[in-house]
Amino acid sequence: MAAPSDLAFDPWDPAFVADPYPAYAELRAQGRVRYFEPTNQWLVAHHADVSALLRDRRLGRTYQHRFTHEEFGRTAPPPEHEPFHTLNDHGMLDLEPPDHTRIRRLVSKAFTPRTVEQLRPYVRGLADDLVSALVEAGGGDLLKDVAEPLPVAVIAEMLGIPEADRAPLRPWSADICGMYELNPSEETAARAVRASVEFSDYLRDLIAERREHPGDDLISGLIAAHDEGDRLTEQEMISTCVLLLNAGHEATVNSTVNGWWALFRHPDQLAALRADHSLVPTAIEELMRYDTPLQLFERWVLDEIEIDGQVIPRGAEIAMLFGSANHDPAVFTDPSRLDLTRRDNPHISFSAGIHYCIGAPLARIELAASMTALLEKAPTLRLAAEPTRKPNFVIRGLEGLAVEVGR
Repeated sequence: MAAPSDLAFDPWDPAFVADPYPAYAELRAQGRVRYFEPTNQWLVAHHADVSALLRDRRLGRTYQHRFTHEEFGRTAPPPEHEPFHTLNDHGMLDLEPPDHTRIRRLVSKAFTPRTVEQLRPYVRGLADDLVSALVEAGGGDLLKDVAEPLPVAVIAEMLGIPEADRAPLRPWSADICGMYELNPSEETAARAVRASVEFSDYLRDLIAERREHPGDDLISGLIAAHDEGDRLTEQEMISTCVLLLNAGHEATVNSTVNGWWALFRHPDQLAALRADHSLVPTAIEELMRYDTPLQLFERWVLDEIEIDGQVIPRGAEIAMLFGSANHDPAVFTDPSRLDLTRRDNPHISFSAGIHYCIGAPLARIELAASMTALLEKAPTLRLAAEPTRKPNFVIRGLEGLAVEVGR
Protein backbone atom coordinates (compact mmCIF):
# COMPACT_ATOMS: atom_id res chain seq x y z
CA MET A 1 0.00 0.00 0.00
CA ALA A 2 1.77 3.12 -1.20
CA ALA A 3 1.52 6.67 0.08
CA PRO A 4 0.35 9.50 -2.21
CA SER A 5 3.21 10.45 -4.51
CA ASP A 6 3.71 13.90 -2.93
CA LEU A 7 3.60 12.59 0.64
CA ALA A 8 6.74 11.30 2.37
CA PHE A 9 4.64 9.56 5.05
CA ASP A 10 4.56 5.81 4.25
CA PRO A 11 4.08 3.62 7.35
CA TRP A 12 4.41 0.37 5.33
CA ASP A 13 7.81 1.24 3.85
CA PRO A 14 10.64 -0.43 5.87
CA ALA A 15 12.94 2.51 5.12
CA PHE A 16 10.37 4.93 6.55
CA VAL A 17 9.80 2.75 9.62
CA ALA A 18 13.57 2.54 10.19
CA ASP A 19 13.85 6.33 10.35
CA PRO A 20 10.61 8.32 9.94
CA TYR A 21 11.98 11.61 11.22
CA PRO A 22 13.28 13.10 7.90
CA ALA A 23 9.88 12.33 6.34
CA TYR A 24 8.17 14.07 9.25
CA ALA A 25 10.20 17.19 8.51
CA GLU A 26 8.90 17.12 4.92
CA LEU A 27 5.35 16.58 6.17
CA ARG A 28 5.55 19.54 8.57
CA ALA A 29 6.87 21.73 5.73
CA GLN A 30 3.81 20.83 3.62
CA GLY A 31 1.37 22.37 6.10
CA ARG A 32 -0.44 21.77 9.36
CA VAL A 33 -2.79 19.02 8.21
CA ARG A 34 -2.78 16.55 5.32
CA TYR A 35 -5.32 13.92 4.28
CA PHE A 36 -3.89 10.39 4.00
CA GLU A 37 -6.12 8.29 1.77
CA PRO A 38 -4.69 4.80 2.53
CA THR A 39 -5.98 4.99 6.12
CA ASN A 40 -8.71 7.63 5.59
CA GLN A 41 -7.13 9.86 8.23
CA TRP A 42 -6.03 13.46 8.61
CA LEU A 43 -2.36 13.65 9.61
CA VAL A 44 -1.33 16.31 12.13
CA ALA A 45 2.42 16.69 12.49
CA HIS A 46 3.17 19.95 14.36
CA HIS A 47 3.72 20.01 18.13
CA ALA A 48 1.39 22.95 18.79
CA ASP A 49 -1.49 21.32 16.90
CA VAL A 50 -0.99 17.87 18.42
CA SER A 51 -0.77 19.33 21.92
CA ALA A 52 -3.93 21.39 21.42
CA LEU A 53 -5.93 18.57 19.84
CA LEU A 54 -5.09 16.19 22.68
CA ARG A 55 -6.98 18.61 24.93
CA ASP A 56 -9.81 19.42 22.50
CA ARG A 57 -13.13 17.96 23.68
CA ARG A 58 -14.50 18.09 20.12
CA LEU A 59 -12.36 15.00 19.57
CA GLY A 60 -12.73 11.65 21.28
CA ARG A 61 -11.17 8.23 21.54
CA THR A 62 -14.65 6.84 20.92
CA TYR A 63 -17.84 8.15 19.37
CA GLN A 64 -20.23 5.49 20.64
CA HIS A 65 -21.14 7.51 23.73
CA ARG A 66 -22.84 9.96 21.34
CA PHE A 67 -23.51 8.22 18.03
CA THR A 68 -24.27 4.85 16.53
CA HIS A 69 -21.90 3.58 13.84
CA GLU A 70 -24.47 4.51 11.22
CA GLU A 71 -25.04 8.03 12.59
CA PHE A 72 -21.29 8.59 12.56
CA GLY A 73 -20.89 7.34 9.01
CA ARG A 74 -18.80 4.35 10.06
CA THR A 75 -19.14 0.62 9.57
CA ALA A 76 -19.37 -1.58 12.64
CA PRO A 77 -16.40 -3.93 13.18
CA PRO A 78 -16.79 -7.47 11.80
CA PRO A 79 -18.59 -9.79 14.24
CA GLU A 80 -15.59 -12.11 14.38
CA HIS A 81 -13.53 -9.27 15.90
CA GLU A 82 -16.05 -8.74 18.70
CA PRO A 83 -13.93 -10.20 21.57
CA PHE A 84 -11.13 -7.72 20.86
CA HIS A 85 -13.46 -4.73 20.62
CA THR A 86 -15.38 -5.70 23.76
CA LEU A 87 -12.10 -5.85 25.64
CA ASN A 88 -10.65 -2.70 24.10
CA ASP A 89 -13.78 -0.53 24.17
CA HIS A 90 -14.35 -0.92 27.93
CA GLY A 91 -10.87 0.28 28.93
CA MET A 92 -10.53 3.90 30.03
CA LEU A 93 -8.15 4.76 27.18
CA ASP A 94 -11.00 4.24 24.71
CA LEU A 95 -13.75 5.78 26.81
CA GLU A 96 -14.88 9.38 27.20
CA PRO A 97 -16.52 11.08 30.20
CA PRO A 98 -18.44 10.22 32.27
CA ASP A 99 -17.31 6.57 32.03
CA HIS A 100 -13.66 7.54 31.58
CA THR A 101 -13.80 9.85 34.59
CA ARG A 102 -15.38 7.21 36.82
CA ILE A 103 -12.87 4.47 35.96
CA ARG A 104 -9.81 6.73 36.00
CA ARG A 105 -10.80 8.01 39.44
CA LEU A 106 -10.80 4.45 40.79
CA VAL A 107 -7.55 3.42 39.11
CA SER A 108 -5.76 6.64 40.09
CA LYS A 109 -5.87 5.52 43.72
CA ALA A 110 -3.21 2.96 42.82
CA PHE A 111 -1.04 5.57 41.11
CA THR A 112 -0.91 8.34 43.69
CA PRO A 113 2.58 9.89 44.07
CA ARG A 114 2.94 8.25 47.48
CA THR A 115 1.93 4.80 46.23
CA VAL A 116 4.22 4.99 43.22
CA GLU A 117 7.12 6.26 45.33
CA GLN A 118 6.68 3.29 47.66
CA LEU A 119 7.35 1.02 44.70
CA ARG A 120 10.79 2.55 44.06
CA PRO A 121 12.80 0.12 46.25
CA TYR A 122 11.03 -2.91 44.73
CA VAL A 123 11.63 -1.62 41.19
CA ARG A 124 15.27 -0.81 41.88
CA GLY A 125 15.88 -4.21 43.50
CA LEU A 126 14.33 -6.01 40.56
CA ALA A 127 16.37 -3.96 38.08
CA ASP A 128 19.56 -4.72 40.02
CA ASP A 129 18.81 -8.46 39.96
CA LEU A 130 18.06 -8.50 36.22
CA VAL A 131 21.19 -6.52 35.33
CA SER A 132 23.35 -8.63 37.66
CA ALA A 133 22.19 -11.75 35.83
CA LEU A 134 22.99 -10.10 32.49
CA VAL A 135 26.48 -9.20 33.70
CA GLU A 136 27.07 -12.69 35.11
CA ALA A 137 26.20 -14.15 31.69
CA GLY A 138 28.58 -11.76 29.97
CA GLY A 139 25.74 -10.18 28.02
CA GLY A 140 22.54 -11.22 26.32
CA ASP A 141 19.44 -9.62 24.85
CA LEU A 142 18.72 -6.36 26.64
CA LEU A 143 15.09 -6.58 25.47
CA LYS A 144 14.30 -10.05 26.81
CA ASP A 145 16.67 -10.02 29.79
CA VAL A 146 15.98 -6.56 31.26
CA ALA A 147 13.60 -4.31 29.33
CA GLU A 148 10.64 -6.72 29.22
CA PRO A 149 10.73 -8.54 32.56
CA LEU A 150 11.07 -5.40 34.68
CA PRO A 151 7.85 -3.50 33.85
CA VAL A 152 5.85 -6.70 33.28
CA ALA A 153 6.77 -7.90 36.77
CA VAL A 154 5.96 -4.52 38.32
CA ILE A 155 2.48 -4.19 36.83
CA ALA A 156 1.73 -7.89 37.43
CA GLU A 157 2.73 -7.41 41.07
CA MET A 158 0.44 -4.37 41.34
CA LEU A 159 -2.46 -6.31 39.82
CA GLY A 160 -1.80 -9.34 42.00
CA ILE A 161 -1.09 -11.78 39.16
CA PRO A 162 0.81 -14.76 40.64
CA GLU A 163 4.38 -15.17 39.39
CA ALA A 164 3.60 -18.63 38.01
CA ASP A 165 0.89 -17.15 35.75
CA ARG A 166 2.97 -14.37 34.16
CA ALA A 167 4.56 -16.13 31.17
CA PRO A 168 1.63 -15.50 28.75
CA LEU A 169 1.21 -11.83 29.69
CA ARG A 170 3.74 -10.36 27.26
CA PRO A 171 2.64 -12.54 24.28
CA TRP A 172 -1.02 -11.71 24.96
CA SER A 173 -0.15 -8.03 25.13
CA ALA A 174 1.88 -8.11 21.91
CA ASP A 175 -0.95 -9.82 20.01
CA ILE A 176 -3.58 -7.39 21.29
CA CYS A 177 -1.40 -4.35 20.54
CA GLY A 178 -1.02 -5.53 16.95
CA MET A 179 -4.51 -4.16 16.35
CA TYR A 180 -3.29 -0.62 17.04
CA GLU A 181 -1.22 -0.59 13.86
CA LEU A 182 -2.61 1.06 10.73
CA ASN A 183 -4.89 -1.21 8.66
CA PRO A 184 -4.06 -4.45 10.54
CA SER A 185 -4.30 -7.68 8.57
CA GLU A 186 -6.86 -10.41 9.20
CA GLU A 187 -4.08 -12.59 10.60
CA THR A 188 -3.21 -9.83 13.08
CA ALA A 189 -6.88 -9.49 14.00
CA ALA A 190 -7.23 -13.24 14.53
CA ARG A 191 -4.25 -13.25 16.92
CA ALA A 192 -5.67 -10.25 18.78
CA VAL A 193 -9.07 -11.92 19.13
CA ARG A 194 -7.53 -15.13 20.44
CA ALA A 195 -5.38 -13.25 22.95
CA SER A 196 -8.38 -11.15 24.03
CA VAL A 197 -10.41 -14.28 24.77
CA GLU A 198 -7.60 -16.04 26.63
CA PHE A 199 -6.57 -12.99 28.66
CA SER A 200 -10.19 -12.15 29.53
CA ASP A 201 -10.91 -15.74 30.61
CA TYR A 202 -7.83 -15.75 32.82
CA LEU A 203 -8.74 -12.44 34.48
CA ARG A 204 -12.36 -13.49 34.96
CA ASP A 205 -11.14 -16.49 36.95
CA LEU A 206 -8.62 -14.38 38.89
CA ILE A 207 -11.28 -11.81 39.78
CA ALA A 208 -13.55 -14.59 41.04
CA GLU A 209 -10.69 -15.92 43.16
CA ARG A 210 -9.97 -12.45 44.58
CA ARG A 211 -13.63 -12.03 45.51
CA GLU A 212 -13.26 -15.11 47.68
CA HIS A 213 -9.75 -14.32 48.91
CA PRO A 214 -8.94 -10.61 48.68
CA GLY A 215 -5.32 -9.53 48.70
CA ASP A 216 -3.33 -6.32 48.90
CA ASP A 217 -3.46 -5.68 45.15
CA LEU A 218 -5.22 -3.51 42.59
CA ILE A 219 -7.75 -6.14 41.50
CA SER A 220 -8.85 -6.63 45.10
CA GLY A 221 -9.02 -2.86 45.48
CA LEU A 222 -11.26 -2.50 42.42
CA ILE A 223 -13.54 -5.25 43.73
CA ALA A 224 -13.75 -3.53 47.14
CA ALA A 225 -14.52 -0.18 45.52
CA HIS A 226 -17.29 -1.80 43.48
CA ASP A 227 -18.76 -3.43 46.59
CA GLU A 228 -18.70 -0.07 48.38
CA GLY A 229 -20.79 1.58 45.67
CA ASP A 230 -18.37 2.76 42.99
CA ARG A 231 -19.94 1.20 39.91
CA LEU A 232 -17.51 -0.92 37.91
CA THR A 233 -18.76 -3.77 35.76
CA GLU A 234 -16.79 -7.00 35.51
CA GLN A 235 -16.00 -6.21 31.87
CA GLU A 236 -14.69 -2.78 32.83
CA MET A 237 -12.54 -4.43 35.48
CA ILE A 238 -11.13 -6.93 32.98
CA SER A 239 -10.53 -4.26 30.34
CA THR A 240 -8.87 -2.00 32.90
CA CYS A 241 -6.47 -4.74 33.99
CA VAL A 242 -5.53 -5.52 30.38
CA LEU A 243 -5.02 -1.85 29.60
CA LEU A 244 -2.82 -1.37 32.66
CA LEU A 245 -0.68 -4.33 31.67
CA ASN A 246 -0.41 -3.30 28.01
CA ALA A 247 0.13 0.41 28.59
CA GLY A 248 2.05 -0.27 31.80
CA HIS A 249 4.93 -1.95 30.05
CA GLU A 250 4.77 -1.36 26.28
CA ALA A 251 6.18 2.17 26.35
CA THR A 252 8.74 1.30 29.02
CA VAL A 253 10.04 -1.72 27.12
CA ASN A 254 10.40 0.17 23.86
CA SER A 255 11.80 3.29 25.50
CA THR A 256 14.51 1.16 27.10
CA VAL A 257 15.71 -0.56 23.93
CA ASN A 258 15.16 2.44 21.64
CA GLY A 259 17.05 4.53 24.17
CA TRP A 260 20.06 2.26 24.50
CA TRP A 261 20.22 1.77 20.74
CA ALA A 262 20.34 5.57 20.41
CA LEU A 263 23.07 5.78 23.06
CA PHE A 264 25.19 3.18 21.28
CA ARG A 265 24.89 5.27 18.09
CA HIS A 266 25.94 8.42 20.00
CA PRO A 267 29.05 7.36 21.94
CA ASP A 268 29.77 10.93 23.07
CA GLN A 269 26.41 11.10 24.83
CA LEU A 270 26.85 7.63 26.33
CA ALA A 271 30.29 8.62 27.61
CA ALA A 272 28.87 11.76 29.20
CA LEU A 273 26.13 9.72 30.90
CA ARG A 274 28.64 7.18 32.20
CA ALA A 275 30.75 10.01 33.59
CA ASP A 276 27.80 11.72 35.29
CA HIS A 277 24.91 9.55 36.46
CA SER A 278 23.03 12.64 37.62
CA LEU A 279 22.08 13.06 33.94
CA VAL A 280 19.73 10.06 34.16
CA PRO A 281 16.49 12.08 34.66
CA THR A 282 17.06 14.39 31.69
CA ALA A 283 18.48 11.51 29.65
CA ILE A 284 15.24 9.55 30.05
CA GLU A 285 13.13 12.48 28.88
CA GLU A 286 15.43 13.16 25.92
CA LEU A 287 15.57 9.53 24.81
CA MET A 288 11.76 9.32 24.90
CA ARG A 289 11.62 12.45 22.76
CA TYR A 290 14.40 11.47 20.39
CA ASP A 291 12.92 8.08 19.41
CA THR A 292 9.29 8.15 20.48
CA PRO A 293 7.85 4.75 21.54
CA LEU A 294 4.29 5.60 20.43
CA GLN A 295 4.46 7.31 17.05
CA LEU A 296 0.78 7.91 16.35
CA PHE A 297 -2.37 8.43 18.40
CA GLU A 298 -5.85 8.52 16.87
CA ARG A 299 -8.92 10.59 17.71
CA TRP A 300 -12.42 10.77 16.19
CA VAL A 301 -13.86 14.14 15.22
CA LEU A 302 -17.09 14.38 17.24
CA ASP A 303 -17.84 17.97 16.20
CA GLU A 304 -16.50 19.72 13.12
CA ILE A 305 -13.13 21.43 13.57
CA GLU A 306 -10.92 23.63 11.42
CA ILE A 307 -7.14 23.46 11.14
CA ASP A 308 -5.34 26.13 9.13
CA GLY A 309 -8.44 26.80 7.03
CA GLN A 310 -9.13 23.11 6.40
CA VAL A 311 -12.54 22.04 7.71
CA ILE A 312 -12.47 18.51 9.09
CA PRO A 313 -16.01 17.15 9.40
CA ARG A 314 -17.65 15.12 12.11
CA GLY A 315 -16.98 11.44 11.50
CA ALA A 316 -13.42 11.95 10.31
CA GLU A 317 -10.40 10.50 12.08
CA ILE A 318 -7.29 12.44 13.04
CA ALA A 319 -3.87 10.79 13.36
CA MET A 320 -1.64 12.81 15.65
CA LEU A 321 2.01 12.10 14.93
CA PHE A 322 3.77 12.10 18.30
CA GLY A 323 7.14 11.30 16.75
CA SER A 324 6.88 14.30 14.44
CA ALA A 325 5.67 16.61 17.21
CA ASN A 326 8.67 15.58 19.32
CA HIS A 327 11.01 16.69 16.49
CA ASP A 328 9.33 19.99 15.71
CA PRO A 329 12.00 22.73 15.48
CA ALA A 330 9.39 25.29 16.51
CA VAL A 331 9.59 23.76 20.00
CA PHE A 332 12.90 21.88 20.21
CA THR A 333 16.25 23.48 19.38
CA ASP A 334 18.14 21.28 16.90
CA PRO A 335 15.60 18.45 17.33
CA SER A 336 17.57 15.84 15.36
CA ARG A 337 20.45 16.11 17.84
CA LEU A 338 20.47 13.81 20.87
CA ASP A 339 21.24 16.01 23.88
CA LEU A 340 21.00 14.30 27.27
CA THR A 341 21.34 17.67 29.01
CA ARG A 342 18.27 19.14 27.26
CA ARG A 343 16.23 20.93 29.91
CA ASP A 344 13.41 22.54 27.95
CA ASN A 345 11.80 19.29 26.81
CA PRO A 346 7.98 19.38 26.57
CA HIS A 347 7.75 16.08 24.69
CA ILE A 348 4.34 14.47 24.40
CA SER A 349 5.40 10.83 24.57
CA PHE A 350 2.99 10.33 27.49
CA SER A 351 0.15 12.11 25.62
CA ALA A 352 -1.77 15.01 27.22
CA GLY A 353 -5.24 16.04 28.35
CA ILE A 354 -7.64 13.66 30.07
CA HIS A 355 -5.88 10.66 28.50
CA TYR A 356 -2.42 11.62 29.80
CA CYS A 357 -0.66 8.39 30.80
CA ILE A 358 -1.70 7.60 34.36
CA GLY A 359 1.41 5.44 34.77
CA ALA A 360 3.94 8.05 33.61
CA PRO A 361 5.51 8.51 37.09
CA LEU A 362 5.91 4.74 37.46
CA ALA A 363 7.38 4.44 33.95
CA ARG A 364 9.98 7.07 34.83
CA ILE A 365 10.93 5.17 37.99
CA GLU A 366 11.31 1.94 35.97
CA LEU A 367 13.37 3.60 33.24
CA ALA A 368 15.62 5.28 35.82
CA ALA A 369 16.07 2.02 37.74
CA SER A 370 17.15 -0.03 34.73
CA MET A 371 19.37 2.73 33.32
CA THR A 372 21.08 3.34 36.66
CA ALA A 373 21.61 -0.39 37.24
CA LEU A 374 23.15 -0.79 33.78
CA LEU A 375 25.42 2.24 34.27
CA GLU A 376 26.60 1.02 37.68
CA LYS A 377 26.84 -2.73 37.12
CA ALA A 378 27.68 -2.84 33.39
CA PRO A 379 29.91 0.19 32.73
CA THR A 380 31.45 -1.57 29.71
CA LEU A 381 28.10 -2.51 28.15
CA ARG A 382 28.45 -2.50 24.37
CA LEU A 383 26.48 -3.51 21.29
CA ALA A 384 27.08 -7.11 20.18
CA ALA A 385 25.11 -7.05 16.91
CA GLU A 386 23.16 -4.60 14.80
CA PRO A 387 19.52 -4.83 15.92
CA THR A 388 16.51 -5.44 13.70
CA ARG A 389 13.68 -2.96 14.00
CA LYS A 390 10.17 -4.33 14.37
CA PRO A 391 8.09 -3.76 11.21
CA ASN A 392 5.43 -1.95 13.24
CA PHE A 393 5.07 1.79 12.80
CA VAL A 394 2.65 2.92 15.52
CA ILE A 395 4.36 1.12 18.42
CA ARG A 396 8.07 1.62 17.71
CA GLY A 397 10.56 -0.92 18.99
CA LEU A 398 13.25 -3.47 18.22
CA GLU A 399 13.11 -7.24 17.80
CA GLY A 400 15.97 -7.44 20.29
CA LEU A 401 19.16 -5.68 21.38
CA ALA A 402 22.17 -7.98 21.71
CA VAL A 403 24.78 -6.64 24.15
CA GLU A 404 28.07 -7.74 25.66
CA VAL A 405 29.62 -6.95 29.02
CA GLY A 406 33.39 -6.96 29.28
CA ARG A 407 34.98 -8.74 32.20
